[in-house]
Amino acid sequence: MGDGVLRFKNVGKAYNGHVVLKSVDMEVRPGEIHALIGENGAGKSTLMNILFGMPVIFNTGGFTGEILIGDEPTGITTPHLAMEKGIGMVHQEFMLIPGFTITENIKLNREITKKNPLSRLFGSRLNNLDMPNMGSDAKVALETMDMDIDEYTMVAGLPVGHMQFVEIAREIDKTGVKFLIFDEPTAVLTESETENLLAALKRLAAQGIGIVFISHRLDEIIQVSDRVTILRDGEVVETRETSKITAPEIAKLMVGRALQLDRGERKRKTSDEVILDVEHLKVNMPGEIVKDVSIKVRKGEILGIGGLAGQGKLGISNGIMGMYPAAGKVTYKGEPIDMAATRENLAKGIGFLSEDRKGVGLMLSTPIDMNIAFTAMQVNEKFLNKIGPFRLADQKAIRANADQMIKDLDIRCTSAAQYTGALSGGNQQKVCMARVLTQDPDFLFVSEPTRGIDIGAKKLILDLLKQMAEEKGVTVVVTSSELAELRSICDRILIVCEGTIIGELEPDASDEEFGLMMSGVAVSEGKEEAKS
Repeated sequence: MGDGVLRFKNVGKAYNGHVVLKSVDMEVRPGEIHALIGENGAGKSTLMNILFGMPVIFNTGGFTGEILIGDEPTGITTPHLAMEKGIGMVHQEFMLIPGFTITENIKLNREITKKNPLSRLFGSRLNNLDMPNMGSDAKVALETMDMDIDEYTMVAGLPVGHMQFVEIAREIDKTGVKFLIFDEPTAVLTESETENLLAALKRLAAQGIGIVFISHRLDEIIQVSDRVTILRDGEVVETRETSKITAPEIAKLMVGRALQLDRGERKRKTSDEVILDVEHLKVNMPGEIVKDVSIKVRKGEILGIGGLAGQGKLGISNGIMGMYPAAGKVTYKGEPIDMAATRENLAKGIGFLSEDRKGVGLMLSTPIDMNIAFTAMQVNEKFLNKIGPFRLADQKAIRANADQMIKDLDIRCTSAAQYTGALSGGNQQKVCMARVLTQDPDFLFVSEPTRGIDIGAKKLILDLLKQMAEEKGVTVVVTSSELAELRSICDRILIVCEGTIIGELEPDASDEEFGLMMSGVAVSEGKEEAKS
């Protein structure tokens, strides 16, 4: 069968008795783009870590089953062996050295050297680097990626998209690359950078390289892949030719249920009472500066704040909650609030779910139960037993609350005692959500609630926000780059452009109206222009 196909046969993996992969069979053909999709925690990264011989697999007892190329077992136990077998991996986190040039990064540990008089006498360790040859190799790799950039440019200061391409160029440059793994390569890219990347993947496949493409974005998978394998709870649900499956079908197979982000006929009645009044807000948040924003938020509504990246939409809630220097007047329930007094404002019943779940939201080296209880303990004095002048944490109540949240939010974990840093991105986001719910707020700011998480977790979190508003009367302000999500749950949507609010739209306004407004044209102007 020496056909060069990469085969996973009956592959399984468990961590401390917790099964994350069960009997996975999958094959990747030379020259095909094979998409791998599944919810966070479905086992995608574990499967790729096994293929690439990552230490996390072999330090925890290895795996069952086998991986073959053609009919030869690979026997890969280290990343070095994976590279020798022609397998490359482009990671989500960049592994570039900023102080080196693009050429030096591409050729790292595979430098081309030439002899000099000293090295002839004392050995090859004193050889010079052959920069012209290294540079020309790097140039070829960059051209394959269609990157018009000088190969001697320093990596420090490169845009994120360029850094991603340098990572890929490094893998392409390795001689004998047969298979390349791309783990969420477009997560940090702009739309145009993504288009370039997907075109580059097609060029690589045309050269006979087999590509495993892991992505949450169904449209990309449909656009670029030849076949798609869907993982659910560590098992292969199905492998299909991409041309014979639709995005909704993939979503349904992934989560075991059809995904609906449609509004349906939901037209909620909301109060006219203004619960939050923001006047002339200015926020100095780097990359998201707010120049002058005034908003009236009505009690019990779900208000969406949308707009393109870098226009200031994220600065609004971050400024009001004291994360960045802010000026202006904010009134909550008729009382002026001090934006710098974050703790006081949390105590008044204002919840905040930050877009930066690792920096602001979570304590990664702390168990799940403590993460969930933390704000409520600090601010609302929940889960504390008072003994004389002392206050001791009520561990039993903390654990019971966490167990309930794990059940309600379907947090995939071994137990409430597991460290939060060990969870997948979607499950970390659910822990953030559980912390906010435990605080029991009247008003909630949520920033990018579904960024970087899979469809199943997205649906759960959006449904939960809707439920909080409809059943508990919580007022919710959602800031998101995902317009479809805002349209699916919000009562009205404000669009931010260049640090100010350019207009308000109903969720069922046309795509054209949203598009015009996000590009800086107030819809009334757009309509006037269209008339004339």
